[in-house]
Amino acid sequence: MTDTKRDILVTSALPYANGPIHLGHLLGYIQTDIWVRYQRMRGGQCYYVCADDTHGTPIMLKAQDEGISPEQLIDRIGKEHIADFSDFAVEFDNYYTTHSDENRYFSELIYKNLDAGGHIARRTIRQAYDPVKKMFLPDRFIRGECPRCGTPDQYGDSCEACGATYAPTELKNPRSVVSGATPVEKESEHLFFRLTDFEDMLRQWTQGEHLQVEVRNKLKEWFDAGLRDWDISRDTPYFGFSIPGEVDKYFYVWLDAPIGYMASFKNFCDRQGLDFDAYWGRDAHTELYHFVGKDILQFHTLFWPAVLDGSGFRKPTTVFCHGFLTVNGQKMSKSRGTFVTARTYLDYLAPEYLRYYFATKLNSRVEDLDLNLEDFVQRVNSDLVGKFVNIASRCAGFISKHFDGQLAASLSEPELYQHFVQAGDSIAQHFEMREYSRAMREIMELADQANQFINEKQPWVIAKQNSQSAELQQVCSTGINLFRVLATYLAPVVPQLALRIEQMLGVPIGQPGAWASLREPLLEHGIGRFSHLLQRVEAAKIDAIIKASKDTAEGTGQLEQDPLSKEIEYSDFAKVDLRVARIEHADYVKGADKLLQLTLDLGGENRTVFAGIKSAYAPDELCGRLTVVVANLAPRKMRFGVSEGMILAAGAGDKDIWLLSPDSGAQPGMRIK
Repeated sequence: MTDTKRDILVTSALPYANGPIHLGHLLGYIQTDIWVRYQRMRGGQCYYVCADDTHGTPIMLKAQDEGISPEQLIDRIGKEHIADFSDFAVEFDNYYTTHSDENRYFSELIYKNLDAGGHIARRTIRQAYDPVKKMFLPDRFIRGECPRCGTPDQYGDSCEACGATYAPTELKNPRSVVSGATPVEKESEHLFFRLTDFEDMLRQWTQGEHLQVEVRNKLKEWFDAGLRDWDISRDTPYFGFSIPGEVDKYFYVWLDAPIGYMASFKNFCDRQGLDFDAYWGRDAHTELYHFVGKDILQFHTLFWPAVLDGSGFRKPTTVFCHGFLTVNGQKMSKSRGTFVTARTYLDYLAPEYLRYYFATKLNSRVEDLDLNLEDFVQRVNSDLVGKFVNIASRCAGFISKHFDGQLAASLSEPELYQHFVQAGDSIAQHFEMREYSRAMREIMELADQANQFINEKQPWVIAKQNSQSAELQQVCSTGINLFRVLATYLAPVVPQLALRIEQMLGVPIGQPGAWASLREPLLEHGIGRFSHLLQRVEAAKIDAIIKASKDTAEGTGQLEQDPLSKEIEYSDFAKVDLRVARIEHADYVKGADKLLQLTLDLGGENRTVFAGIKSAYAPDELCGRLTVVVANLAPRKMRFGVSEGMILAAGAGDKDIWLLSPDSGAQPGMRIK
């Protein structure tokens, strides 16, 4: 794969300006930064821009709680974000804010163009209104009982217990999160973007090579369900841009947020003298890539390309989507100390460790990535320290001590060096396709070969026999050259380590052109003395990060109740009557996403129970199966009927839900003690 001249603009999803950057955020930015650095090393002109997402009701309310203006809040958070990104070596060409003159200009221009094209509609809608705060409430600022299953304290748009979606007006016993008051309904005229005007274009665009296969399949579901026009306005009070020609109306934050990509790049162009239209104009021939998480997929693959197309701008070349971060197989948790901010991590560990570990797990698919802390320690210590850095530590000392830092005029194994260089084509292809885990695997296989070469040549034995021998200089020079090749391949992933290696070797490692320079080995070249490039990760540092994260959550009152952390007395558990039951009948529940209706035989007594196991079992698979039921649980009235107990199951969820083994020998009605 040869170096090519490409003109590329890359963006990452905009972090919201109401809190710190955490490890979940960093997954997306590190993935993007690696790709950008690779493109630059290969000779491409690759710009990388981003900005803080600064508008919306949450920003307004948080500023009120702190007794400061929204502008003061976003200014403080913006500085913190920039420091975190910088210290993690996420290198933007421009990091900006959506609360800018450029963003206001493009938001108004795009809106006016859409309106002139007939793509804006007006409708009167009824919304939840807080009579105390005198403001309309977003769905997430209303909580109440789920209208489907009755679970209390659910958001106004979806239930975390049964998975149902609904309108906020359907909630039972709703309350405003802002004031605690009961919301009332109130009418207001809103502006809608006619997404349906662009259905034909979107069907064609989304099924091209612009999206990953999983994303294209997901979009088919949304098309089949029917596209809906998009409410792009919000009522006062609201922190954002007012809509031209309207009274007390503001652009919804999700309209002007992606426009922040354009605004940040425009700000950069004005300072650098670049042609903005060459990257955003409708006829632009440059490449435009967005890296986003799967939670904002709909905005970037439906609304955003339609807005761009309808307002006279180009659409993205590709939208790359990634999954979420879990820690030790579970959602990040404040109570477990696994909700780790970027700054807390940096207080204890170097950024190279996390960047490398993410790279070993990342691929081009829309998959969640698990940060297994034990594996993290072992992988980093084994790969980066034990394999990679070890190559330099085993060879550089001999060059400095016995040859005044001068590499030999020839290599002892030139064929091995060429093998390493030729492997760069495959590794480059993996970087290009965002298959970082494959790239890291191939690089570490080469590192194993380099260490094997050193083991076979035994430079320490040669040095004892003749410390000035040409063989010793050639062997160690070969080892240093193999190390340089691997350092170049790893540079997009660990750029700070690459800088330290540059200082030692005296040649570019992570700079443009460095990849191509590998064609020729370093011969008769002076290198600096070896110093410790990277320390091993200590498990105690991981423990300290977990503790610090717990302490921070407790200190800020943000410690969520973790069901695993709350102890109960034995007397409480003894009250639970667990019995074996046979499933006599099972059926689907109309209108329920996860529930099945089960008729249970508890040894002469029948019970009806609703169970959320639809993802794992079809009704006809359950008849005759045994399960465990909480027999003395009070009946609960649900939308679909009365549930007279609760069955117990194990597993990770989705299709992994396990009941009792059919051949367990248990009998219906048997009590479990």
